Amino acid sequence: MDRSLQSSPAQEVDRMPPARAVAVVGAGAAGLVAARELLREGHAVTVFERSDRVGGTWAYDPRADETDPLGAAVHGSLYASLRTNLPRELMGFSGHESLVGRVFAGDPRTFPGHQEVLAFLRAFAEESGVARRVRLRAEVVRAAPPLGRGGESGERWSVAWRGEDGEVAVEAFDAVVVCNGHCTVPLVPKLPGIGKWRGKQMHSHNYRIPEPFRDQIVVVVGLGASGIDIAREISQVTKEVHIASRQNEHRLGKISIDPYLNVWMHAEVDCIQEDGQVRFAEGAAVAADVILYCTGYRYHFPFLDLDELTVDDENRVGPLYKHVFPPKYAPNLSFVGLPVKTILFQSFELEAKWVARVLSGRAALPSEEGMLDAVREHYRRMEESGRPRRHTHALMPEWVEYMDWLAEQVGERRLEARRRDIYERALQRVWSLDGGYRDSCEDEEKGSGDSKV
Repeated sequence: MDRSLQSSPAQEVDRMPPARAVAVVGAGAAGLVAARELLREGHAVTVFERSDRVGGTWAYDPRADETDPLGAAVHGSLYASLRTNLPRELMGFSGHESLVGRVFAGDPRTFPGHQEVLAFLRAFAEESGVARRVRLRAEVVRAAPPLGRGGESGERWSVAWRGEDGEVAVEAFDAVVVCNGHCTVPLVPKLPGIGKWRGKQMHSHNYRIPEPFRDQIVVVVGLGASGIDIAREISQVTKEVHIASRQNEHRLGKISIDPYLNVWMHAEVDCIQEDGQVRFAEGAAVAADVILYCTGYRYHFPFLDLDELTVDDENRVGPLYKHVFPPKYAPNLSFVGLPVKTILFQSFELEAKWVARVLSGRAALPSEEGMLDAVREHYRRMEESGRPRRHTHALMPEWVEYMDWLAEQVGERRLEARRRDIYERALQRVWSLDGGYRDSCEDEEKGSGDSKV
């Protein structure tokens, strides 16, 4: 286990400082729960949301970028049919009637559609008192510490934001919490020989419905949860679908599982050949019409331009102590919601509680050098174990240790074994390629009479 996950718990600080003015960037799930925790600690909170509604990535937008299918002109990344890949029991926040035992948009399924999650988040914003702290159509264009420093000793951060009228206003805050999500800017790998490709390229960010792929041969690059869903869905209308992934070496060939139709598994793309065919690492090649990248997203903070905080070519944001605090600017700059491969909503909440307590003085951070040492140790252990830099914020296999460490910092109980088991069982079902796993879970529940997975 990473030694940085074995740090001693943050010390409680007896004297509570005055409430701080905090800017939260983004009103998605992470931003909403961050705002709630900051309010609970007595801080004055303003949430900036560039769109016209709360919900972040869960706010479906039927539009797609037609002019640049690899681009990010449209903020939303959801496709029309998307359902959660985790059961609703794991899609809520403590102290609130999450998605268990309550229906928000007429969808009581264990794995609900995106409309249900959005309705939950709206209800959460209203009932927690966060909604009235949100400024809609307010885009943060710059957040800067005084004179480039961390903002210590009462110095305040300058936040410039653009309103619906296009005018830019500047306000001062004691701290900034970044919660702008990480599903907006497509990460598109450069395939060898792509200059020879004459077909269409598209990122899943701009996928909405399967109909545009009718009677085409499609290469899907990537085997994440969305890649599996999209490949299965478009296979109902395409001529063929070919999935390319590093994870496929043990199951090459045609998939013989309902409801996949004419879907083949391949190793990763080796190159685009001189004749324009897509060649895979195991040697097969296919003449395709479309390359559809389901390859994830880049972390993107266009409003930050800071020394000693970067997003590198391998999508590592750093240096960050525990994925949350940049040592040079802590505690007055923090990030909530960067890690993946974990129970996201619970991770958001624990990070938010930690940030809120640090800002209120009820938890303490190590020194700047101590935080940097922990970051270096994390990087060293990643390299030693052979984990690529692009997995810096992917918590597997140490996701439970991270959650438990956060819980310890804020006086919460460690992750329940039951929640861990639910999460890991859901992941196993995703990777099994069982197209009906969501509904089979529903049937299992009904059969057992249990209201939870």
